[in-house]
Amino acid sequence: MARYTGYFAVGIGIETLREVLLELLRDCNLEITYQTRSSIISRENMGQVSVPQLVTVEVIFDTATATEIETRITLVVKNEELPLQFNNHCRQMFEVLSQSIINNRHWDLLESIAL
Repeated sequence: MARYTGYFAVGIGIETLREVLLELLRDCNLEITYQTRSSIISRENMGQVSVPQLVTVEVIFDTATATEIETRITLVVKNEELPLQFNNHCRQMFEVLSQSIINNRHWDLLESIAL
């Protein structure tokens, strides 16, 4: 199973961040499957890649430390494919989503770590 994780701190309140991230995920052809106050789970739409390559994305908000001007999130991108190549589909989706978060005009990126 391929799995990539990124941690981001952005200069924006949690509610505004949630709305922008929902739009960002939809723009990346991801369907929102579940959401709570502290997380959003989405899945890649079928048809563009094989079923084991379909990506699931979890965005987890650090609600304990969130303020009106800063929110920390964890981004987890995973699928069922074996990561036999470095540049696999899951990694590509992780890079697209990470860059979308890093370069988003709605907030200032304060910190980012990708694993």
